[in-house]
Amino acid sequence: MSRRDAVAAEIPRLRRYARALTGDGDAADDLVQDCLERALTRLDQWRHGESPRRWLFTILHNIHADAMRRRARRPVHVAYDERDARHQGADPQTHASAGDMDRALQQLSEEQRAVVLLVGLEGLSYAEAAAVLGIPAGTVMSRLARGREKLRVLMQETGDGRSRPSLRRIK
Repeated sequence: MSRRDAVAAEIPRLRRYARALTGDGDAADDLVQDCLERALTRLDQWRHGESPRRWLFTILHNIHADAMRRRARRPVHVAYDERDARHQGADPQTHASAGDMDRALQQLSEEQRAVVLLVGLEGLSYAEAAAVLGIPAGTVMSRLARGREKLRVLMQETGDGRSRPSLRRIK
């Protein structure tokens, strides 16, 4: 398999991670496109024998982090009438669950969200996630634990901040 084919094989994973990271399909597509453009122009920097996944996720994460820094320096723009047509016609129960999860993920800190997505969604090991993010594996584990716990709490809350009734276990 050529290097270009190996990169192309990772596109679905890159798109999934970018979509979960940004919370916006268009921004995710732009992020993946920027990542692929940078990767293809720098194929010589990819170490032979190394997984393209970790290399591509590192590129994607760095592009996203740079964009977040730039965005923090600019005022926020919100469109007057934004409508999410992505899930029209979907099962309402599934849509609510996916929407709840997306909203909960967006409430995590950037650091926790990145770790939860890399380990939980993409299945990277702690060491691989640490290499992608440029942090120690122990930091990955602690951010993951805190992120999962916060997600658990957020998913138990209703829209008005009250806890949803939990199911009781009956023997």
